[in-house]
Amino acid sequence: MQELPVLPNIDPQESFVKKPYWLRVKLPIGENYKQVRNLVDQHKLHTICESGNCPNMGECWGAGTATFMILGNICTRSCGFCAVATGRPHAVDWDEPQRVAEAIHLMKVKHAVITSVDRDEIKDGGSIIWQNTIKAVKSLNPDTTLETLIPDFKAEEENIQRIIDVAPEVVSHNIETVERLTKQVRIQAKYWRSMQTLSFLKKGGMRTKSGIMLGLGETKEEVIQTMKDLADNGVDVITIGQYLQPTKKHLPVHRFVHPDEFAELRQIGYELGLDYVESGPLVRSSYHSERHVVAGMGRKQWMGEKLTVDR
Repeated sequence: MQELPVLPNIDPQESFVKKPYWLRVKLPIGENYKQVRNLVDQHKLHTICESGNCPNMGECWGAGTATFMILGNICTRSCGFCAVATGRPHAVDWDEPQRVAEAIHLMKVKHAVITSVDRDEIKDGGSIIWQNTIKAVKSLNPDTTLETLIPDFKAEEENIQRIIDVAPEVVSHNIETVERLTKQVRIQAKYWRSMQTLSFLKKGGMRTKSGIMLGLGETKEEVIQTMKDLADNGVDVITIGQYLQPTKKHLPVHRFVHPDEFAELRQIGYELGLDYVESGPLVRSSYHSERHVVAGMGRKQWMGEKLTVDR
C-alpha cells in the first residue's frame, strides 16, 4: 500500500491569527435557507457546504444552490489546506449517482455543484462514477444547471474525456495556489498537470473554471502570473478568496488580504481577458456559481462599472 505523506506539526501559537472585521458573516436566515436546512436534516443528505463550514452557506442555500460531494469523504491526497480526511477510502458506491440525482430533485435547487475527493487508488480516478452522476442528475433534473468541481485525474485524457462527453454546464478544477507553493500546499498535485487538465477540458468545448486561495505566503506578482497561466490555458471563470485555516494542524494563514487587493485582482483578471472574475475575502469555489454558467455576464457587468466610473 502506498504511504501517504503526513502533515507537519505546526506550533499553535505560531499558527493563530486573529481574523479581521471583513471576514465576519451574518447568521444564515430566511425561508429558503430554512427549507433546505430541513430537507438536508430530514433526509440525511451530505453537502460540502456543511462539511467545509462554508461562510457563505446561508447566502447560497437561500439562493437555491447547493454543493454535493461524491466518492466518499476520505481522500487519497493530503493537501495542507484541506480539512477532508486522508487515508484508504471505502469501496465505490455504484448507487451513489442516483441518490445524488434524487437529492438534487428533492431540494428543488436551480443550480447544483458537485465535487469529490481524489481517488488515486482507482484506475479510472473515479471518472466513471463522475460520468454516471452527471448523467443521472441531468436525467432527473433537466432544468437544473450543473457545475462539476473535479480532481485533476492526473491529466489522463481518457478520464477527463468522460466528463466532456456528458457536458455539464461548467467544469471546474482548482489550481488553489501559485506555482512556487504548490508542492507545500497541494503536496501530491502538480501545478502544470492541473493546467494541462484545464486546457484539455477547454479544447473539448467545456466552459472552464478554477480557483485561487490567498494568504498562504504568495506574492502579488505570483498571483497575477497564475491568473495569466489560467487565461493562457483557456479558463473562463476564476474565483479568488482568502485562505482560512481549518484547524491548527493545517497550514497557517500568513496574512489576511484586504478587500481592496481582491478588488484590484478582479480588475486585472478582466483586463487579462477572463470572462468572469469572482474575487473577495469570503469567495469560495461555489460562491455565486449559478452566475458563472452564463457566458459574458461577468464581463458585461464589469464593462458597465467601467462606464459609470469614466463618466
